[in-house]
Amino acid sequence: MSAVANPATVAECLRVGAGFSQGDRAWIAEQFATLDARLAGFHADATELEVSVKDREARGQKVTLECWVAGRQKIVTTSAEEDLHAALNDVRDDLRRRLNDAKTRQEPRHNKHLRDVSQPQDQVDPAADPSRADAETA
Repeated sequence: MSAVANPATVAECLRVGAGFSQGDRAWIAEQFATLDARLAGFHADATELEVSVKDREARGQKVTLECWVAGRQKIVTTSAEEDLHAALNDVRDDLRRRLNDAKTRQEPRHNKHLRDVSQPQDQVDPAADPSRADAETA
């Protein structure tokens, strides 16, 4: 992947949605800091993250993390963990897995269609590979 001039970071791209206050943003960004390495391949101005929680601190709370990267489909991860800290870690880890999966789907070496296309075999010069010359003359 080519180097990105302005790499995305959680601190730069994270927005807090329903159920969180701006005061929560710093500790959430700290929890999500491990995503920085994965987001670094994307431009900061073309990447957005939004975390929200429904029914915070109640039974049945639901944490949602949405990620938008220009040129890709939106990724949405959710967690129904009752502990808020565990739910945030759950959506973070799921997003990391999905970003990795999306990356491998886009790379040609992982694209089954491109792998199945037969490549023309180059003619081997027997003078260049002495072991091949012996096999061909034997």
